[in-house]
Amino acid sequence: MLPEDDVKPVPMSTSEAGRKGGSTVRDLYGEDYYRRIGKKGGISLKEKRGSDYYREIAQKGGQANVNKYGIKHFSVMGKKGGNATKSRQDPDFYSRIGKLGGAAKRQKKLLTEQASQETPN
Repeated sequence: MLPEDDVKPVPMSTSEAGRKGGSTVRDLYGEDYYRRIGKKGGISLKEKRGSDYYREIAQKGGQANVNKYGIKHFSVMGKKGGNATKSRQDPDFYSRIGKLGGAAKRQKKLLTEQASQETPN
């Protein structure tokens, strides 16, 4: 028989165990730990498989979402996101980002023209 002081461990689900382990790691190393190891993993994966890998998996994920939710889903999500942004930002927000986008486009065009002028025909 077990002494009264010994208590049997209570079984827990996989998700409970994961949550408990994650909390322990967070308490030991801090919340920034996950960001640091994620960045290391991303850099390692990029070096191993190349930057095109991210494009491929993004396309697969996007196609999986289209298959699962349908095309209308993206329209609804876009409108929700746009309305949320509109409610959070000041009235001049869209004007400011429009000018930034236009400036970036002009800069890219200028750089392309300069590169073509420097390249001998």
